[in-house]
Amino acid sequence: MLPPFVPRDLVAERLPVIFPEGTPNRTYCTRELAASTVFTMLYIGAVEHTNVRLGPVHVYRMTDLQATSSTDEERLSYRSNLRKKSFEVPGKRWYADNTREPIRDETLREGLVAIGAVMEDKDIPTTSGKPRYALKSDLAALFDPALQGSTLQAAIFKWQEEHLNKGALARVSLMRLGAVDKDGVMIHFPNGETRILAYGPSSLISRAVVEVFAQQFLEKPGVLWLSESSNKVAMQDLRMASTIGLDIEAHKNLPDLILVDLGPAQPLIVFVEVVATDGAITARRKDALFELTDKGGFKRSQVAFVTAYADRESPGFKKTVTGLAWGSFAWFMSEPDKIFMLRGETSQLSDLNRLLADLES
Repeated sequence: MLPPFVPRDLVAERLPVIFPEGTPNRTYCTRELAASTVFTMLYIGAVEHTNVRLGPVHVYRMTDLQATSSTDEERLSYRSNLRKKSFEVPGKRWYADNTREPIRDETLREGLVAIGAVMEDKDIPTTSGKPRYALKSDLAALFDPALQGSTLQAAIFKWQEEHLNKGALARVSLMRLGAVDKDGVMIHFPNGETRILAYGPSSLISRAVVEVFAQQFLEKPGVLWLSESSNKVAMQDLRMASTIGLDIEAHKNLPDLILVDLGPAQPLIVFVEVVATDGAITARRKDALFELTDKGGFKRSQVAFVTAYADRESPGFKKTVTGLAWGSFAWFMSEPDKIFMLRGETSQLSDLNRLLADLES
C-alpha cells in the first residue's frame, strides 16, 4: 500500500520543524531539494520495510502536473514506468539531469541518510545505477496529513528524542536557548556576579562563552571585560582591565570579551569576538590586539584569540570563516566540548604525524 498522498508544500512546511536549528547539515535536510526528495519518496512509496527504492531520477524528472496526480494508479504508474525511455512525464520537469549529484551527495548522503532519516540499501552494489534509498517508516509517519497541532508536535518531539544522536540533541537544545528570556540575557560570571544583557543572538553567544566555554577550556577562569552592542563600555570592566596593564580604548579595537585564566603560573589572556553576523578575529584584528598586550608587558605566548559562533552552519560562520586569523581558535555554542584550531606555521609536511598525535591526546 502507498502512504497517504501528501503535497510537497506540506513536506516543505514540516521539514524545518522536524530538523530544527542545530541539526547537523540542516540546510541539506530542509531546503526545497530536500522537500522534493521526501515528497517523491512518499509519492512512490519508497519507505522502509518495503521493496521500493528511490533514485535521484525519480526526483529530477518529477513535474508539477505529475505531483498533483494523486490517485494510487497514477502514482504507481510513475513509479513503475519512469525508467522506461518511452514513458513521458506530463508537464515541466522540476530539475535538470545535472541535479542528480546534489540530490545524491548532499540531500541524501550528507543530509537525510547521515541524520538517520533515510536508509540506503547496502545490498545494492555501489557501482549499480539501481535506486537504493527509502524513507525511514517512523519519519514517514510524521507527514501524515491527519497529524495536526499538538499531536503532530508531540510525535515530532518523540521522533527527535529517539532518532537524533546525543550530539545532535545537544546542539538542538542549545540552539533553542533563544526561545526564552526575551526581556534580557542574564550571564553568571565565574566569581558569582551576574549581569543582564539586552536580548539578542550576540548576547546568547556571550553567555555561552562565559558560562560554558570558560569552564570547559580554562583552569581558573575570570572575566576581565564584557561589552555589548547597546552598552559598549562597562566601567567596572574598564578599571579591571587597566589594573593588569591592558589599555583598552572603547572607540578602537574593542573586543567583545576578555577572559583570563589564572590557573597557569603565567596568566593566559583570551580575547574573544562574538559573531552573530560579522566581526571575527582576523589577522588585522589579531595584530591590533597584540599591540594591547605588548604594551601591557605580556608575552605573546600568554595570549589566545577565539571567535565564538552559535553553530558551524550559522550565516555568521559561513561569512567570516575565510578571514579567520591563523593561530586563532573558533568555538561553537552548539558543540561546546570541541574547539576549532587554525594552526599556524609548520616546518614540513611530516609535521602531520605530530599534529595527528596532538589530535589523539
